Amino acid sequence: MSKLSHVRRSIHSEAAALAVAQAVAHGRTLGVAVCAAVVDASGVLTALLRAEDSPLHAVGIAQDKAYTAVSFGLASGDWQQRLAERGEMLRLGLSAQPRFAGFGGGLPVLEEGVRIGAIGVSGGSEAQDISCAQAALDCLAERS
Repeated sequence: MSKLSHVRRSIHSEAAALAVAQAVAHGRTLGVAVCAAVVDASGVLTALLRAEDSPLHAVGIAQDKAYTAVSFGLASGDWQQRLAERGEMLRLGLSAQPRFAGFGGGLPVLEEGVRIGAIGVSGGSEAQDISCAQAALDCLAERS
């Protein structure tokens, strides 16, 4: 072992702020008040924006969706099918984790194929949350 550390890329705070703003703005175009959260590559909250009148629980759920997406590098909604295909113990164990959110609205943020964070959106239907999160990723892609 030559080193005791490694360099880890993580989303910049300005990009995180842009992402949550875009997700909330997209929610408005859909007629839904959402909360959007971005976490860095380590799962630490970097940006949060809650639209007026979005559900209070949306704050925590958005953060958990982002945390789930960055933890595994998968969209949070992908877990529904994955867990259906696995054994009961895995389904029960993973679902019991405090910050696990196995439903749509959390997407990893990638830069050059490297996971640098994730966004989570909550407050609308699952499809609306996914649409808002994707709009944020599309906005970031246009800026890079």
